[in-house]
Amino acid sequence: MLYSAVPAQQKRADFRAALASGKTLQFPGAFNGVSAKLIQDKGFDGVYVSGAVTSADLGLPDIGLTTLSEMSLRAKQIARLVDVPVLADADTGFGEMLNLARTIQEFEDAGVAGIHIEDQVNPKRCGHLDGKAVVDEHTATQRIASAARARRDSNFVIMARTDIRAVEGLPATLDRIRALEDAGADAIFPEALMSLDEFEAVRAATSLPILANMTEFGKGQLYTKQQLHDVGVNLVIYPVSLLRAAMGAAERALDSLRSHGTLESEVGNMQTRSRLYELLDYEGYNDFDSSIFNFKLSPDQ
Repeated sequence: MLYSAVPAQQKRADFRAALASGKTLQFPGAFNGVSAKLIQDKGFDGVYVSGAVTSADLGLPDIGLTTLSEMSLRAKQIARLVDVPVLADADTGFGEMLNLARTIQEFEDAGVAGIHIEDQVNPKRCGHLDGKAVVDEHTATQRIASAARARRDSNFVIMARTDIRAVEGLPATLDRIRALEDAGADAIFPEALMSLDEFEAVRAATSLPILANMTEFGKGQLYTKQQLHDVGVNLVIYPVSLLRAAMGAAERALDSLRSHGTLESEVGNMQTRSRLYELLDYEGYNDFDSSIFNFKLSPDQ
C-alpha cells in the first residue's frame, strides 16, 4: 500500500537475473510516482528515472543543474511505490571520486536496482545535444571503479554510459566500452548510436548487457523492441516519452480552455477519477483505515 512489499535487495537480484535472461526489457521513464505506478500496472519490466525529466520537472534545462539530493529523492519516491526494478540516472556522479562513492550509497539507500554514470565532462549536457565533451579514458574508468568499490549490495547494478560516439566516432566508442568493462561495469549504455549496425558492433565488443535509449527528437532512430532484440540489446529505456505525451496533452487542454472557456471537449481524453483512484489504491487505504477505526457508538453515547 504505502510502500512496495518487495525489498530493494530482491529487486536488484531480479534486475540482474532479467538482464541475463536473454530477453529485451522495457523501462519507460516515470515523471512522478503515479506515472511509475501506471508503468507497473501496464506490465512493463521496470521503471526508469531520468535526469532530463527531473530537471524539466524542476523547470531547469538538462545541463547538470540537478543535485544528488534532488535526483536520489526522486528515485526514492518512485522506487518505494513499485515492485519492479528501478534504474536511475546518476549523471556524471555529482562530483569527484569520493563524491561518487557517496552517490552510489545514496541511490542504494533510495531503493533503486541500479544507476548509470556517464563519461561526459562535468557539467554535462543532454546526450542528444551538440557540443558535448567527454573525459579521458583514465577518468572514465576511475568513475566506474570507484562506483563498483563503493556499493554495499553486490547486486546493485553499476552501468557505464559513454557519450563518446558523438565526439570521436564509433571506433573510439568500442575502445571506451572495452575499458569500462575492464573497470568493473555491469552493463553498458552507449548513447546516441546512429544505426542498428552500430548496436551490432557494440554487441560484438562486449559480453555485458547493453542499454538502448529510445528518446524522441534525438539523433538516432526509434527502433522497435524486436529490432533491438535482434541486434542483442538487453534493455530499452524511453526516458522522456511519458512527460512529452503528458505535456502535449496539457498544452492542448490549455489551448482549448483558452479558446472555449471550458474543458468540456477534452474530458473524453482525460484519465477518469476512478482510474486514478485505482492506481493510487484508494480502496486499500480505506480498508486499512476502516480495520483500525471501525467502531460504533453505543445508543447512550
